[in-house]
Amino acid sequence: MKTPLTLKSIRPVHAVLSILLIAGAVLSGCATKPEAQPAAADPKATGSAAEKKPVAVTQVTNWFAQPEHGGNYAALAKGYYKEAGLDMTIQAGGPGISATQIVASGKAQFGMGQADEILFARQNGIPLVAVMAIFQKNPQGIMVHKSASIKSMSDLNGKKVYVGSGVAYWEYMKKAFKLDKVEELKYTGQLANFVNDKMSATQCYITSEPYSMKEQGVDVEVMLNADFGYSPYGNIMFTTESFLKENPEAVKAFVEATIKGWDYYKDNYKEINPLIKEKNPDTPLEKMEYSATTLQPLVYGEDAATKGVGYMTKDRWDTLNKQLVDLGLLKSPIDVTKAFTTDFLPKK
Repeated sequence: MKTPLTLKSIRPVHAVLSILLIAGAVLSGCATKPEAQPAAADPKATGSAAEKKPVAVTQVTNWFAQPEHGGNYAALAKGYYKEAGLDMTIQAGGPGISATQIVASGKAQFGMGQADEILFARQNGIPLVAVMAIFQKNPQGIMVHKSASIKSMSDLNGKKVYVGSGVAYWEYMKKAFKLDKVEELKYTGQLANFVNDKMSATQCYITSEPYSMKEQGVDVEVMLNADFGYSPYGNIMFTTESFLKENPEAVKAFVEATIKGWDYYKDNYKEINPLIKEKNPDTPLEKMEYSATTLQPLVYGEDAATKGVGYMTKDRWDTLNKQLVDLGLLKSPIDVTKAFTTDFLPKK
């Protein structure tokens, strides 16, 4: 059965302008005291310690429910958040939903996004802090027709490329590979024009669009941005400086439970995917299985193979910081030691 190219099957890509547009609206929200606070212990409680009421928290993902969020949903389904003392709500993202804005305003305590989004937010006075990285290797890339024999980003010169306006990785590719002869066209989420033009290229997530192309009998290949020099951590989980400072135990509980969920999802995605489908009925289980298997080396490989899911390094953040400054997307370097922390990751 052919898989329809619905809006829910197309992944978003960060645009620099989106951060600029929301910054002014959310700055005042950054100071908002988080709603999720542990209840005070009942002085009449008996036993060695008063039983604590679960901390109500919300996390906002970066798109509709899908395997790219599999470990988060596994942690919810298996009760890992509850065991950690969290009353968790997962709010799905989608078109027009900004996790940055929602978290910064205090309406949610955790959000999901790309590493470069964290730096752009901080440049605009929104004090977000990354607490773990789900994707060690970012799934964003450029999809081409196999018959076009496009093997490098430099081969895109003279071709039509469908890409979002102002996305950081595309600005990097244009400069790094001197793509001054590309016919740049706006990415709309529809792939019909790409399918009909065998020499064109389009932005994609390797965990998503190639499956849709296979269903239509279109042979494609994907050039991952990470393989061509632009490698921000993907699906970063972040919170605000204020929530982190005021609720360190809740942050630690969230990170540890989420990692436990991803460790479970690795070998048990067939159990969890039907639960994800309940949240996103438009995506068939066959596509979810494709995504769950394709993401395995991106989530569980690289540094995560020895350091565990969620691991981040200062070197990776420094490299990204420098790239964005060189591109002029950051006006000046960001203090990355404030943009991310590994303090809440389990010790290996």
